[in-house]
Amino acid sequence: MDDSIGARIRRFRGKAMTQRQLAEQAEVCPSLIRALEQGSRQGASIASLQKIARALDIDIADLVGKRYGIPSTDPDAGVVAIRRALTSVDDLIDDGAEDLPVTVAEARRVVDYAWGAYWNGRYEMLTSILPPGISQLRATAHAAQASDIAPAHELLARMYWVTGCTLVHLGQADPAFVAIRSALTAAERGNDPLLAATLRGSVAWQLLVQGRYEESHKVALKAAASVEPVGDASKSQLSVYGSLTLQGATAAGRDQRIGEALALVDAAGEVAERLGMDTKDYECNFGPSQVVMQTVDINVSTERYPEAVKAAKQMPNRGAGLAQVSQARHLLDQAAALTRMGQHQRALDMLLTAERVGGRDWTFYQALLKQVVEELREKERNPALRDLAQRIGSRG
Repeated sequence: MDDSIGARIRRFRGKAMTQRQLAEQAEVCPSLIRALEQGSRQGASIASLQKIARALDIDIADLVGKRYGIPSTDPDAGVVAIRRALTSVDDLIDDGAEDLPVTVAEARRVVDYAWGAYWNGRYEMLTSILPPGISQLRATAHAAQASDIAPAHELLARMYWVTGCTLVHLGQADPAFVAIRSALTAAERGNDPLLAATLRGSVAWQLLVQGRYEESHKVALKAAASVEPVGDASKSQLSVYGSLTLQGATAAGRDQRIGEALALVDAAGEVAERLGMDTKDYECNFGPSQVVMQTVDINVSTERYPEAVKAAKQMPNRGAGLAQVSQARHLLDQAAALTRMGQHQRALDMLLTAERVGGRDWTFYQALLKQVVEELREKERNPALRDLAQRIGSRG
């Protein structure tokens, strides 16, 4: 069975609309729909795919084939187990089955372990540790007294947050949104405004993934305004503010508002210069490396491929300031640009490096990686490319 993007478009379109009607509804060129359905093209820009998905009234994950479960012999692991933990009814049953609370110090170790797995792309591991972790952190927050109330709820917020981020990568948009809204609610019982602002930035990221670019842009910039540095500011405040500004830039870029996107990148770049280093406060990487990475992303999403390749050359220390999965994603963006510029061997080399840096779990869940591989296979017959396609589960 053909499982390409074009086949999915044809299947979802059915008899409800013609190719031309779909193109008009999505505000894309009819030749793009035709080429995708005929298989002469295997992919398109993220912005175009979002428009097509919206016109078909489906989630982008359904269009690009990125909605994953994690089969497991453990009944308490996997996406279903995470959903169950997020939508617990223990408080309605009150049968004494709730997990036992742990100390705040132990809770912090659990949360830090989960985030460590996330930043190393260990999504399958996370589907095993998140369900019990959510229950344990929730019990800890519920039982917290006096000075432990705020930190316990902040840790619960961070656990919900990493759960939402993981679910996004698995293409599970709805439970991911439940998770981040739960994180915001938990953070309200804390006393850390930077955490609250950062969580709103994660909401903006989820909206971005869903194709809700204008809302993503507004949420990110409103959150940034709430923590805008005035006078002397801590490193953490600068980092969070810069990260949120960059999030707004990315949303503007995905919405094809290149001028506004680049202006916001410049503003974020000024904050990065003020920091003078790459930071990782509140699980947000920000600094000169992240500014370059998002500049490349914006240029790729607006199909300015030469500009993307040029911008990538400004990366300090070869991206050493980025988290492992961020390094891999940056390489993937460059590979996409090189592929569409006709520099196929360089693109393949970049993809192989991204695979090595990202690791097995990360590569398997990257729809853009599979798309770029298929685009290259249209042009090249290369054993290394064929082997890569097999490893990442690409079709054909």
